[in-house]
Amino acid sequence: MSAAAVMQQASRGRSVPRLNGSLLGALGFFLLVMVVILVGPLLLPSPTHQDLGNILAPPSSSAWLGTDQLGRDVLARTLAGMRLDLLVGVAALVVPVLVGSLLGALAAWRGGWVDEVVGIAADVVQAFPYYLFILVLAFFLGAGVASIFVAVAAVAWVSYMRIVRAEVHSAMHQDYVQAAVGAGFSGGRVLLRHILPNVFKQPLAYAVTDVVVVIVSTATLSYLGVGVTPPTPELGSMVADGQQFVTLRPLLTIAPGLAVVLIGAALALLGNGLSRQLDES
Repeated sequence: MSAAAVMQQASRGRSVPRLNGSLLGALGFFLLVMVVILVGPLLLPSPTHQDLGNILAPPSSSAWLGTDQLGRDVLARTLAGMRLDLLVGVAALVVPVLVGSLLGALAAWRGGWVDEVVGIAADVVQAFPYYLFILVLAFFLGAGVASIFVAVAAVAWVSYMRIVRAEVHSAMHQDYVQAAVGAGFSGGRVLLRHILPNVFKQPLAYAVTDVVVVIVSTATLSYLGVGVTPPTPELGSMVADGQQFVTLRPLLTIAPGLAVVLIGAALALLGNGLSRQLDES
């Protein structure tokens, strides 16, 4: 088989099928949430602006969800917190997706001691409960977004490693891979140009729903005081700050809590739609 034929066969898995209804609906919902998050703050006061003469105000035309204990607009802070948590959730997964995928591909392709070492490292990480491991790392590293990135990266790579390792193991027995090897292509070229482009869509689909886990982890760490530091608006810290006023102004805790649920629902539906799309492709 010629090299051109091998390339054509290897690229078949990269063709874009017609989007199904579930994915289209999920995309529409997710884009609507994104528009609210991005456009809403442009129409509202600064989320850090304090009006000490208007603290704990009830909802009104000037502050749709009222103000907090420092006179800050609750809606503005909620939308800013949604934007921040979503950004942190996506950015924190870049390293574990790339590192985990590469380790999984190498473990499957090389086998032997490489596969064994990677597998042992993954088992060690998974021996600890997910949230406990992240909490311990975050407490050790101190508060801040950088600590969240390090803590998530130290844990989340395992899932992507296992997904890609299984996919590469399966792809190694496919005809297009055998043809590429038979054509004399190097192992690195076969792995990077033929196998990974066809298997990488699986970890990407998983990453969409995994963002929800990172967002919840970020909110949890901030709620405990080891996440995003004040005065930056963050959903978990907003819930913690509003607890002492829950009987007087319940929206201080309800609004950020519902915001987490809204982002989680949008991403979960999008991930489910992507999974169905992959099953049909």
